[in-house]
Amino acid sequence: MNSRIIIAIDGHSSTGKSTVAKLIARRMGYVYIDTGAMYRAVALGAMSDGLIDEDGTIEVAALEKAVEDYDVEFRNTGEGGRSETYLNGVNVEKEIRTMKVSRVVSRVAGLPFVRSYVDSILHKIGSARGVVMDGRDIGTAVFPDAEFKLFMTADAEVRARRRFDELQAKGEKPDYDEVLANVRERDYLDEHREISPLKKADDAVLLDNGSMMVEEEVEWIMKRIADEGYDR
Repeated sequence: MNSRIIIAIDGHSSTGKSTVAKLIARRMGYVYIDTGAMYRAVALGAMSDGLIDEDGTIEVAALEKAVEDYDVEFRNTGEGGRSETYLNGVNVEKEIRTMKVSRVVSRVAGLPFVRSYVDSILHKIGSARGVVMDGRDIGTAVFPDAEFKLFMTADAEVRARRRFDELQAKGEKPDYDEVLANVRERDYLDEHREISPLKKADDAVLLDNGSMMVEEEVEWIMKRIADEGYDR
């Protein structure tokens, strides 16, 4: 059996999937892939190209053509060698984390051609094994045969408070009610989209981290990975 596996971490927005996935990857010496950042980069590209109106309406036909020229990649240019997202050679790590992108990313990610674009990149990366990927449908659609699957969730109010604090720490001035509304809207859109809706895979381990610290989550997950015999 190949000792290097694919770890798929899915779940609702603002559950800290990326933070946990990065730490798990570091502990296991694996490559971390932020799939959400890829969708955010496409959304940012569409906004920059004027393909999304202020009310969130997407010029679908134009975006389908434009996405062919989008080059999304990760480079270890952040502090301490942290991976950062680049779109067409430009570092967009800060821009893709803003509320303006959060408002439209679920709609962009729901477009079949966008999902196909991202999935093609993920399959190429994942073919080498030894990766940790987080997103909405990694364990159900992208890598249904992943050896270890995790589904993360928490109450919407808890996730909204986390997102609110994160935005404040970045110097933004968010409105909590707007953040909570966005979290709930993204949940609905993610769970009800026609292509690869957000849902827990039948064989995924469920983690409600509403009352857990990050360090506790990592230890909890590592124990379950070890229980499956994949800790080496």
